[in-house]
Amino acid sequence: MSTDLVCPSCGREDDLVGERQGELIVITCTACNLTWERDPSPRCPTCGRRDLRPVPQAVWGRSRGNQLSVVALRTINLCPDCDAEVLRRHLDSGSPVPPDENPAAGLK
Repeated sequence: MSTDLVCPSCGREDDLVGERQGELIVITCTACNLTWERDPSPRCPTCGRRDLRPVPQAVWGRSRGNQLSVVALRTINLCPDCDAEVLRRHLDSGSPVPPDENPAAGLK
């Protein structure tokens, strides 16, 4: 559903700095000093479509012990083909998409 940006050289994701230059974003990894250009328009990592739909996704956290609450929303991009079922459920319900991982999984 979503992809995280990581350095193609060292795999770090928390040491990246981006700067917009025209239509592109120039990204520099401060850990290994690699610099590369990134097209800021989203693209489906599976099929390459560019007409992705931005939708809200819930971010869950434990508010008390094991009680889960939505603590934030983030925007993810869904592909009309590859993420059709998730997109349909979101459009039918009007609710944010649940997180990819359930932090309560495995708790009893």
